[in-house]
Amino acid sequence: MLAACGLESAEELFNQIPASTRIDHALKIAPGLSEYEIADTFRELASRNAVGYASFLGAGVYNHYRPVVVDTVVSRGEFLTSYTPYQSEISQGTLVTIFEFQTMICQLTGMDVANASMYDGSTALPEAAMMAVRVTKRSRILVARSVHPEYRDVLRTYAKNQGLPVEEFGYDDKTGQIDFNDLDAKLNGESACVIIQSPNFFGIVEDTNAAAERAHAHGALLVYTFTEAVSLGILAPPHAADIVAGELQSFAISPSYGGPFAGIIASKEKYIRQLPGRLVGETKDTNGNRAFCLTLATREQHIRREKATSNICTNQALIALMATVFMELYGKQGLRELATQNLAKARYLASKVKPRFTGPAFNEFVAAIPQPEDVNRRLLDRKIIGGLPLAKYYPELANTVLLCATEMTKRADMDTLAEVFQA
Repeated sequence: MLAACGLESAEELFNQIPASTRIDHALKIAPGLSEYEIADTFRELASRNAVGYASFLGAGVYNHYRPVVVDTVVSRGEFLTSYTPYQSEISQGTLVTIFEFQTMICQLTGMDVANASMYDGSTALPEAAMMAVRVTKRSRILVARSVHPEYRDVLRTYAKNQGLPVEEFGYDDKTGQIDFNDLDAKLNGESACVIIQSPNFFGIVEDTNAAAERAHAHGALLVYTFTEAVSLGILAPPHAADIVAGELQSFAISPSYGGPFAGIIASKEKYIRQLPGRLVGETKDTNGNRAFCLTLATREQHIRREKATSNICTNQALIALMATVFMELYGKQGLRELATQNLAKARYLASKVKPRFTGPAFNEFVAAIPQPEDVNRRLLDRKIIGGLPLAKYYPELANTVLLCATEMTKRADMDTLAEVFQA
């Protein structure tokens, strides 16, 4: 290989690497272990994990129960080993599940069409914003500060090199909801879309209809996003929105240190040609039987790059299947009961720990507490993972934490958390 490269030594191959960045000593790697010794090592490492801890973390990744049948279904070889269903003749099973996924997402969100999933909610949101830019032929993006801060970071990353200005509008210091006065002051004829989250990052439910009226009055689209999909079991679907982008992690998808998750985009039918990714459509085969195939897939793989709606190269079909099985298992009534449980648990916790904002909340809320990090350390001593300190994301909310309660949260743990807070 060196001869083919015209070189004398491996050292010569790496001449381009500055000497200051090289490791000039032997790596400190332990000697090899046998298989059973490796197994023992990993068992010892696993024993250090925080097993049996109660958690009050939310903020976009939620601790919900995962029915065991979900993994049974998605572990079947037909799903686990299948790739992108380009050949519809041999992919009808996968195409059927994606079609059902799209249908249920439309029912859940009140939209007309949904695509075959996205990477996650954080990438679905900027894709929705880009979609609004294409539809309106405008460039200015308005996003609420109450949208998940990491989603806003991804949005700015997407927009930066496309020369799309992203401007934020505030939230009401009392209610935690959108500051409509600030939104009104910033909306104008150059605005492509207004982006809101409900429940927002503070767990507060927004007035979607009022936001839509203001956006539409200026010819802008309303993009509605969510991180807690269970909330759609009890909240009215966002019919007033033009585009819905969100995250389905709550639907039987393990937190898994932050992914992989399954994002969605759904919209009004008139915008279907601008949906990123692809859709599965229903058709008939040569015998007149019901069949399914990929359609409207204007991605860069299928069309000239400058005409593509997105550079998203795949969809999270296996992860989206988890959400599909979850929705099939729970059904409309089951999802409503699950959402009601979440609401009841959070209300009980809020009665013990006074919320910072007065707006209507779902299953998480902001609570004021001096020295949140110290409080969280005390909670860890009681085998409880406390809330998320907000000072990092919102300096004006120093000495507050975001607390979440789901159906998995026990009353005794809520009582213990309240005791530590009061102490």
